Amino acid sequence: MHMPYPKSAIIDPLARIGKDTKIDEFTYIGPHASIGTNCKIHRGVQIHGGAIIGNCVKIQDNAVIPEGVVISDGAFIGPSVTFTNDRYPRAINIDGTLKTSSDWKLSSTHIGYGASICANATIVCGVTIGSWAMVAAGAVVTHDVPERCMVAGVPARIIRVDIPQ
Repeated sequence: MHMPYPKSAIIDPLARIGKDTKIDEFTYIGPHASIGTNCKIHRGVQIHGGAIIGNCVKIQDNAVIPEGVVISDGAFIGPSVTFTNDRYPRAINIDGTLKTSSDWKLSSTHIGYGASICANATIVCGVTIGSWAMVAAGAVVTHDVPERCMVAGVPARIIRVDIPQ
């Protein structure tokens, strides 16, 4: 690791963190998570193992980024944004036994270059949010978002096209 991190941050030794990335207190970074250079990871963020974060990404307080999420360079993830990574999550099988990792089907999500996801948005797995797209606060994204479009609502719908960079 390139710089001292707060003692309250839990950073797995198998995580890869780029140079000049700043990590605030009470953050969790899991094994095999990859975070690029010059990022800012705010307080209480969870980046689970296998998540991939590009360079110059800002992730604000209490965001949850699970395995299967790929965030491109320059993206902004607002406070309390949540991503899912299983389209049909269940705790148990039909016979009542607890599901295990072998019962789980990972669905990837891709966030494009320079995209912004505002506070409290939920991104359902399997979607792509295009470059320079913007997701409004509180939106629930269930389908792909084209480049340079803004979406809002539940479920999220395009409310503006050709937003500025």
